[in-house]
Amino acid sequence: MRALIIGFDPFGKENINPALEAVRLLPENIAGAEIIKLEIPTVFGKSLEKIEEAIIKHSPNIIISVGQAGGRFGVTLERVAINLDDARIKDNEGNQPIDVSIFEDGENAYFSSLPIKSMVFEMSEEGIPSSVSNTAGTFVCNHVMYGILYLTNKKYPGIKSGFIHVPYIPSQVIRKPNMPSMSLEDICKGLEISIKAAVENNEDIENGDWTKNRKCSKIK
Repeated sequence: MRALIIGFDPFGKENINPALEAVRLLPENIAGAEIIKLEIPTVFGKSLEKIEEAIIKHSPNIIISVGQAGGRFGVTLERVAINLDDARIKDNEGNQPIDVSIFEDGENAYFSSLPIKSMVFEMSEEGIPSSVSNTAGTFVCNHVMYGILYLTNKKYPGIKSGFIHVPYIPSQVIRKPNMPSMSLEDICKGLEISIKAAVENNEDIENGDWTKNRKCSKIK
């Protein structure tokens, strides 16, 4: 089994992206899955081109993209991506699409195919603040999440895919009063736990009972 784990380069006014730094720190194997790490540019279009190249080269079973979401308090598993680019800032090459469809022949939205509640449950059990999020925004993070789900629905079926947002790390909030952050060590731990849960669970927790109704089947 192979898991493609994707991290963005720094964007905006930041000189570091905790998503990429945490991906770099991941072990080479998690729960028996080979971990393939990929850095992508925070650029509309080019990010997806690089990801599709990696899909063709590595034939992953799981794809998890990781992005920075400054202002969030924990590791958040995105539930849904929408077919819309609507950038409030420019990407790293100066692109700023407004109200543009990502793929004209795509669905209005695609839902994560990862066991997101199982992943959140496992992180919470290990003391990592985490939750399910219902918005991936409309910047390059949503662009990538939607684009990968489009590709896995249209061209590369059978690949589980989804998106994780992580908070700032402490060095990023020194001049951002009252802004939440999380240590890089805890972010990396959360990602490792999440990947393990994605590898081991074919089905997600049902009915919202995260402690008693863990109907999960193991991948063999």
